[in-house]
Amino acid sequence: MTVHSDKIGDLAIVECEGRLVRSEAAFTLRNAVMSQKDSHTVVLDMSQLEALEGGGLGMLVFLQRWAYDNNIRLKLFNLRGAVLHKLERSGLLPTFELATADEIAKLLTYAHHQLCTPSALSQPVC
Repeated sequence: MTVHSDKIGDLAIVECEGRLVRSEAAFTLRNAVMSQKDSHTVVLDMSQLEALEGGGLGMLVFLQRWAYDNNIRLKLFNLRGAVLHKLERSGLLPTFELATADEIAKLLTYAHHQLCTPSALSQPVC
């Protein structure tokens, strides 16, 4: 599994690609998400995630709790195929906050607006 992170203001988007089925993949995801501890919202883009198994499910539950404890909103985005099916079958799907495409667009617009608004200490980045 590979993970790529992008940060815009206090929004982090963590893109997951491959299979979240082994401990190594789960720890890769954990490290990527926990490195975003200064974010207000972390979105896990799962559009390229092909498979999810027990260790991956456990890590998602762990990250959800970690985010809550750190006052971070963790959102899952673009669940598809086997990954969506696994979350549904496990009964965990309702416990996660799912983001719609419209919500992601709004989050990105808000994060970009934060960067472009001048503060007393600096000039706008845009």
